[in-house]
Amino acid sequence: MKRIIQIVSEMEGYDPDALHVAKAREAMRACVTPITDTETVPVRKALGRVLAEQIVPGINVPSHDNSAMDGYAVRFADLDKPLTEIGTALAGKPFSRSVAAGECVRIMTGAVMPAGTDTVVIQEVVKREGKRVIVPPGQKRAQNVRYAGEDLKVGVPVLAAGQHLRPAEVGLIASLGIGEVRVRRTLRVAFFSTGDELASIGAKLKEGEVYDSNRYTLHAMLERLGVEIEDLGVVRDDPKALEAALTRAAKADAIITTGGVSVGESDFIRELMAKLGEVLFWKIAMRPGRPMAFGRIGDAYLFGLPGNPVAVMVTFYQFVRDALLHLSGRRDDYAIPLLAATAAENLRKVPGRTEYQRGVLFKEANVWKVRTTGQQGSGVLRSMAEANCFIVLEHERAAVKAGEPVTVQLMEGLA
Repeated sequence: MKRIIQIVSEMEGYDPDALHVAKAREAMRACVTPITDTETVPVRKALGRVLAEQIVPGINVPSHDNSAMDGYAVRFADLDKPLTEIGTALAGKPFSRSVAAGECVRIMTGAVMPAGTDTVVIQEVVKREGKRVIVPPGQKRAQNVRYAGEDLKVGVPVLAAGQHLRPAEVGLIASLGIGEVRVRRTLRVAFFSTGDELASIGAKLKEGEVYDSNRYTLHAMLERLGVEIEDLGVVRDDPKALEAALTRAAKADAIITTGGVSVGESDFIRELMAKLGEVLFWKIAMRPGRPMAFGRIGDAYLFGLPGNPVAVMVTFYQFVRDALLHLSGRRDDYAIPLLAATAAENLRKVPGRTEYQRGVLFKEANVWKVRTTGQQGSGVLRSMAEANCFIVLEHERAAVKAGEPVTVQLMEGLA
């Protein structure tokens, strides 16, 4: 396996002490190799999983030409004269005879098109006089007909390996009569927080302590991704405890830690990460979330995030989320979309870093606008709770004036 330092050192523009956001993403993508293990699951259990095989229809969907509307199945060539209704075609109960010239069949949505017919006229426009049916002019040949294989055709692939299975894909597979599907196994992620200042929920705070919120936000963000989660708790700043935690976590596919990666912090995790594996320590040109570690311990990829609560969430959404989805075997369909909005207020910004300000996107006079949630400190978790988007201010951008266009990332639907 190629060493991570070798991979990143060959990248143009790689500078660990001033790493651009895009370059950090590129480096992680280049170093992370997707898992290949698979398992077979019932289609009902496939939601949210990553498809491990190509789906090729063995039947046409629909399997027969059928009506898209309630109405009358007719021969288009006969529409210049009154027609005689000779029967009814229901979904699941086809009309058995062939339709001759001057005849038509009452038909319901989904019913098989009777032999000899090629067009459906909706029931609302026809005139009926007993069995006599009069169709008004203006009809089109083949209107309101769904043809066999119009949705899915035999032998034509419809889903590729790496597809994230949403409700639509699950239904599509079921429409082919497939009861089980092969998927990538579920990703396993272990995580823990570091720091003597952290207290567990339920404990009484001592002087200088804070409750550990990072593990709860991480757990919630990981649950959205549908991974198997192992929470190793709070690990104190003790070399033996940290080494034991990292060794245990290395049995997973990925490790996430919070705290201990900033220069000058009085802890041991940087040294231990370097001792146990190959770990790079970056200063990313972004705010919040500048310090970050990335590497590998054993076969597990490691993501060392800052300790401040907002920085943890920002670096997770901007780097770790995409890396984990790539690791899970998903195709390139998971990037968080960037949307255009108008700044509703002046935004402070200095060139030379990418900023992720917490924002509230709203509609005013039919225009999408965005404002900040106020105080933007990396320890102000309230700024995330009040936000519905990130305001993404690009690396070279300076201060923004109200009315200028900006880019936003919505926080909902991130998985």
